[in-house]
Amino acid sequence: MSTKKRTAILISGRGSNMQSLVEAARAADYPAEIVLVASNRPEAPGIGWAEKQGLVTAIIDHKQYPSREAFEAQLQTALDAHGVELIALAGFMRLMTPAFVERWRDRMVNIHPSLLPSFKGLRTHERALEAGVKIAGCTVHFVRAEMDDGPIIAQAAVPVLPSDSPDTLAARVLAAEHRVYPAALRLVAAGGIRSADQKVTIIQHSGETDSLFSPAI
Repeated sequence: MSTKKRTAILISGRGSNMQSLVEAARAADYPAEIVLVASNRPEAPGIGWAEKQGLVTAIIDHKQYPSREAFEAQLQTALDAHGVELIALAGFMRLMTPAFVERWRDRMVNIHPSLLPSFKGLRTHERALEAGVKIAGCTVHFVRAEMDDGPIIAQAAVPVLPSDSPDTLAARVLAAEHRVYPAALRLVAAGGIRSADQKVTIIQHSGETDSLFSPAI
């Protein structure tokens, strides 16, 4: 019997981070198994990619439900049907109700394209450039009821160059996302962290220690 954590990935668009998680999960020693890819948008390109990989997919169109609670009830039904133990949000553009978030407390993770708690919400790269920061990056965190909030699991930093536009900075951050998200999910699925008092403690480190990825990968 597999000891890998049964994981669902939720997407709303192309799902590039989904792809990085799926690729990582193909390794025999990866502690998470992707058992479901679900989207709230029928037109999401990532669903087509997932189907081509032979993954189980589900489309739960939020527009077809009268409330967030009704949408989440259908989503929960799909998660239960596939025995899901962990949820990874990968460009999932829906805020969950506090009740759903609490049900999945410390079992639902998200990636955000900034070094939280800075630049929550949208237009992260534009706002980073407007603020004149010299280092940008991304954050993997446990989901809480507030948007882009929750205990930080891992972060990756990239330089901000004088010539950067929002698009060039976004591309550099996205490349870091594709590395740090699989590493963070590995830690969560393997039980390599503790979460208490809104902080995450890493109890399994790997990789070099002079990296701009923390924990090092």
